[in-house]
Amino acid sequence: MRMTFAILAMAAAVAWAGASPVRAATPADPADAARTRVPAGDLRAYMHGIGAAQRPDGTTQVFFSSSGLPPRGAGRDRNWTHDVYVARWSPSQPKLGTPRVFIRRPEAQEPVSVAQNEAGNIMLSFEDGWNTPNSVSQRYGVYTRALQPVRAYPQDVRSGGHSGHVAAVGKRFVVFYSDDWIDGGGVGNLGTGNGVYVKTYDSNGKLLQSVDVAPRVREWWPMIAASSSRALLVWQQYVDGATHARLKAAVFDPASGTLGEARVIASHLQYYTYSAAYVPSIDRFIVVGSDANGTGFAQLLDRNGATVATLACMPASVREAGIAVIGERAFTPSQDGRLLHLKLSASSIGLAATQPSPVAWTYEGSLGLVRSPTQLHWVALSPDGLREADFDLNAAQAPTARDRCEP
Repeated sequence: MRMTFAILAMAAAVAWAGASPVRAATPADPADAARTRVPAGDLRAYMHGIGAAQRPDGTTQVFFSSSGLPPRGAGRDRNWTHDVYVARWSPSQPKLGTPRVFIRRPEAQEPVSVAQNEAGNIMLSFEDGWNTPNSVSQRYGVYTRALQPVRAYPQDVRSGGHSGHVAAVGKRFVVFYSDDWIDGGGVGNLGTGNGVYVKTYDSNGKLLQSVDVAPRVREWWPMIAASSSRALLVWQQYVDGATHARLKAAVFDPASGTLGEARVIASHLQYYTYSAAYVPSIDRFIVVGSDANGTGFAQLLDRNGATVATLACMPASVREAGIAVIGERAFTPSQDGRLLHLKLSASSIGLAATQPSPVAWTYEGSLGLVRSPTQLHWVALSPDGLREADFDLNAAQAPTARDRCEP
């Protein structure tokens, strides 16, 4: 029985905070009691989680979690029912091809996270409510780029684990996940996770090592980005008595198992509203997020986890939105319905332009696919199904003084 704790979503275009689907404190927690604590209206019950990998022919395969197509939302028992779908895309296509189910089980397999290593193998990881002694388990499967099984789902990262995301570092896969739950505090007083942990796997999905990043403390919602040698781990820390969180980051070297020092990189974070990506052209990680006052920010971190550039004010970012990278530019959605253009160097970051989005952003997840150096195709999840839009990057407008937080 999958037991989900979530906030009430007010509207697809404006509700950005949320709580993670989590497991009960013990397997003995009664299901009926859990159901009474699940508010209706969380849009993630329809679709949640999206990622991409390359096919043998160089085209893209996009994976996403959805409660059917069109998505139907939670079942009558209020449990979520997502399966993992896959669809093909190439820059010559106007939209994704027809999706097909890739993993289907009872209960929910969401939010799917996707990584592809330098050998071409693909790891999918997600929470799973099916056939687990706990309410959910963080699980994974490894496949070739032709989607033939290498170590097929269901493989447990952690029984009872949740909120995990995966990245590929060279030939290795790194899964960053949370475990356990503490009631009270956080968004809507629904509680917090109880620690974040990382596991490293070889190219075939064999476990190599486990590292406690922040064990048995009120820190959770792990996000990850990876270069060819390091992984940037980003997560949130509970602040007792406050309505905001702290955003923490550390660099992990899966070859040596070395974890760098964890630092607070934002002290007044809007819960859950942050994401990260790697920028190969400048060998930097980028983190975007929003503070508790609804102001966006961005930082560049080097391979050791030190912040080398900060953009302290920009339009607020969108929870679970992707960051698309083209050379020394990064693109990500904003809460006011635009796409932000960030110009980067190894030691600087600035808001270069914005442009309106023809589709409404939600907190269910979205992904930018590069059609050309001047064209992006964005795939966004919604209660109605996939929303897709093209952006002519040359049509962007200069940011306003308000966008730059200037008087």
